[in-house]
Amino acid sequence: MLENKNLLIAIVLSIAILLGFQLIYGVPTVDNKQSQNSKLESQNLQSLSENNLDPKITNKLKTKGNNVSDSETYIKREKIISETDRVKIKSEKLIGSIQLEGALFDDLTLIKYGENIEKNSDRVIFLSTKNSLNPYYASFGWIQQNKEDCIKNNSSSECEKFDYIELPNKKTIWQTNSKTLTPSNPITLEWKNNQGTVFQKFIEIDKQYMFKITDKIINNGDKNLKLYPYGQIIRDGAPETQGFFILHEGPIGVFDGILEQPDYEDVVESNEENSPIEFNPKENGGWIGITDKYWLTAMVPDNSKKSEYKYIHKKSSRPCLSEKSNLINITPTTQKGPCGIFVIQHLSEPIIIESRSSNQIDNHFFAGAKVVRYLDQYSKNLSIPMFDRAVDFGYLFFLTKPIFLGLRLASEIFGNYGIAILIVTLVIKLIFFPIANKSYKSMGKMRLIAPEIKKIRERYKDNRQKQQQEMMALYKKEGANPITGCLPLLIQIPVFFALYKVLFVTIEMRHAPFFGWIQDLSAPDPLNLFTFFGIIPWTPPSFIPIIGIWPLLMGVTMWLQMRLNPQPMDPIQARIFMIMPIFFTFLLAAFPAGLVIYWTWNNILSIAQQWVIMKKTGVKNPVSKD
Repeated sequence: MLENKNLLIAIVLSIAILLGFQLIYGVPTVDNKQSQNSKLESQNLQSLSENNLDPKITNKLKTKGNNVSDSETYIKREKIISETDRVKIKSEKLIGSIQLEGALFDDLTLIKYGENIEKNSDRVIFLSTKNSLNPYYASFGWIQQNKEDCIKNNSSSECEKFDYIELPNKKTIWQTNSKTLTPSNPITLEWKNNQGTVFQKFIEIDKQYMFKITDKIINNGDKNLKLYPYGQIIRDGAPETQGFFILHEGPIGVFDGILEQPDYEDVVESNEENSPIEFNPKENGGWIGITDKYWLTAMVPDNSKKSEYKYIHKKSSRPCLSEKSNLINITPTTQKGPCGIFVIQHLSEPIIIESRSSNQIDNHFFAGAKVVRYLDQYSKNLSIPMFDRAVDFGYLFFLTKPIFLGLRLASEIFGNYGIAILIVTLVIKLIFFPIANKSYKSMGKMRLIAPEIKKIRERYKDNRQKQQQEMMALYKKEGANPITGCLPLLIQIPVFFALYKVLFVTIEMRHAPFFGWIQDLSAPDPLNLFTFFGIIPWTPPSFIPIIGIWPLLMGVTMWLQMRLNPQPMDPIQARIFMIMPIFFTFLLAAFPAGLVIYWTWNNILSIAQQWVIMKKTGVKNPVSKD
């Protein structure tokens, strides 16, 4: 039957999309844009990159990583923190410290998030010190063009207008007015050079994850100063990415209102070709950082100044585990993700500090969880463009984010994201009710006219053209449309992808419980049919898939829903329809539990709707074969 063929095509198409969507859905692309930077600014960025890396790391760049002893190079994070002068950081969501040597943001722990769902789980350590196991830190400061380079690009008289002074660097020991930074207690760091120039850092933290760094210079000299403010994030070794091509993890930024997401591999390749990825936006305002699945570091330069941005990669002293390596001995310091030192920089246009005067510039630094509500607030209050896109909602952003906002609203009302999924599914069902209603009515009519179609097939079995003409005439007479039977399944596909994206990328869904055994909606159903749901004490072999209760319920409801459709007369189609629920049960068993709950609940609502419509259209005993 034509209607069964159409439904079969729709199901096969759905399977193909479910199996292949990770290769085509939300794959970030990057244009290797080369900025038209001035010669001066390019030199400054190069100088910044070379002069601000830890000398212990820089000196080892010439050595082979496999020959570096772990005990000689890497120290426990706790030991480094305890042996260095620091300002403590304490807020509702963060604890950590700022190292006074170099004024580094290199110690942050997210106290609201555990490594796993266990109550006593270790908290997520986010930023970590230089020479520790996973160095990841940020700094802000000033650079200056030296007089010789100035003369090369300008007249001598122009260069004589400015003084050339000693600037704070990675070895500078800053003095502090307080030992603890809190939302109610900002701090001031200060350093004075031999020429009498005073450098100050006013550092504030809000109740979430945003720092404000105001760099001020007091020029006590007789000449003006011309300095370039910069910021940089340094990460020695990236974590193993979890995106499976549907999630971007790595460098990120927004320039001229365009979201840029180069992969770690893009940064590595561009630097190997001596053409680092650079952006020189025409407009003020933008941001740059590094995004993980749930976490983000981002620098937001003063939007009153133009800035240029750069992604740099350098070799690391640590051994690297990659497809190309011949590494045999894997140690705790072995880099298992993208290897090397990744440096993310911004350099703003220069500011002038007049003689016997002062000037300052503001930077913001985000370091924490990608909570959508906070990102939206920062985007609005601080005029940070597209800051919410740090959460990779993908190309279906116009659908994915509204679904997330609906889930968040429902969870705030009902107190549970699992219930929120049920409510949002019901709302989506109501939105598409007219289309689904028409589809189910058509399927009801198709079931009623099935005997007539069977007679036409038998009568014109040797004349396919006449057979099709008679069937089309019957469809028109009875107001039936076999194509509409595919609509309910096809409508689910974009919603399915959008919900999958929400469950996969949003921190709000991480470790969000439902009821009973579902303690994490973003993870698969943990129970297993092959252990009789935990009663049998054995671990099945890895090749046996984990089939939980919710995937089984999904398979049963899918089977019931398909039984309400007109049954295929072709035996091959009938067998395919028979195994389809089994196939989907195994396929969706590895998907997040929240997604399987959505599919199951959607099936139940569809069954109820279809049953009522078939009863109204006069279909008798709808779950029996015709």
